[in-house]
Amino acid sequence: MSNTDFLPINGTDYVEFYVGNARQAAHYYQTAFGFQPLAYAGLETGLKDRTSYALRQGKITFVLTSAIVPDSPIAEHHRMHGDGVKFVALWVDDARQSWKETTSRGAKSYLEPKTIIDENGEVIMSGIHTYGETIHLFIERKNYFGSFMPGFRKWDPPYRPGEVGLKFVDHMVGNVGWGEMNKWVNFYATVMGFDQLVSFDDKDISTEYTALMSKVMANSNLRIKFPINEPAEGKKKSQIEEYIEFYRGAGVQHVAMATDNIIETISALKSRGVDFLHVPDSYYDTVIDRVKEIDEDIEVLKKLRILVDRDEDGYLLQLFTKPVQDRPTVFYEIIQRKGAKSFGKGNFKALFEAIELEQGNRGTL
Repeated sequence: MSNTDFLPINGTDYVEFYVGNARQAAHYYQTAFGFQPLAYAGLETGLKDRTSYALRQGKITFVLTSAIVPDSPIAEHHRMHGDGVKFVALWVDDARQSWKETTSRGAKSYLEPKTIIDENGEVIMSGIHTYGETIHLFIERKNYFGSFMPGFRKWDPPYRPGEVGLKFVDHMVGNVGWGEMNKWVNFYATVMGFDQLVSFDDKDISTEYTALMSKVMANSNLRIKFPINEPAEGKKKSQIEEYIEFYRGAGVQHVAMATDNIIETISALKSRGVDFLHVPDSYYDTVIDRVKEIDEDIEVLKKLRILVDRDEDGYLLQLFTKPVQDRPTVFYEIIQRKGAKSFGKGNFKALFEAIELEQGNRGTL
């Protein structure tokens, strides 16, 4: 580790969503995405204002939290934004130091370092504000040996659909408003010591109608990658604008989850009712010319509508779900990397045309 890495991060600890109905959302993530029950907090554990379900698959932990009283920040967040990501929790070795380093560089504190304890040990957590109402928490759990966090109890229901091969969070994308991308790129660079990995502008990412700008910020070990998107001028409303309109501000647009076998994972997800964007047949007419030799059978990829892209390090396979809640906001990406370190730039046009088809159906283009 270099001396300049003042904020060492081991990986994503968990992603917490504020949702309208945590119990039903938990069932959906179990049934549709193969997440396994992990831990529960609610009335039975002494909470009076909320319920939380923690689920895990591979190294991905999702926490789904709902208000159980009307006058709470959780209920207000949900009224404003719908189901969405509230906390992106980062796993660190020292939550106090992480808070100190980031707040001293200009981050607005959300949570001063605090220690929470139960019979399984202690977790130290702290937090800072980022774009919109999104919070980064720093989680130090080296002295904790329970299933998830103090305050939660083991959740062990008999209903356990199998996993679908999701391994870890590859990256998480933030959508910010007009002209705000560089502000948040600078925030991640200055406050958190991230480097810019890659950037795309509206020449890279545009269709006849919509455009966007994107820069990818990453920490030193590349376990945390945060692309930041802003809208760009197009003839019609881009999906970034649509997101910001329906989310009522900046927020996490999608979570990309890695798999070692995208064909098996996508097949399983489709069989469980997960809806994906429709990639047109024409995409597959030219894809092999563009990406050259790949291990997979292109006919299988075409049947499943999986996208392929190549960079100088290798290639990747990816596919995007439709939004998983009623508002056209948060969705998921399933990604398998075979060497490629990029984000599927060659697929953006095909992807956006697929999204625009959906936007047209929604009447929001």
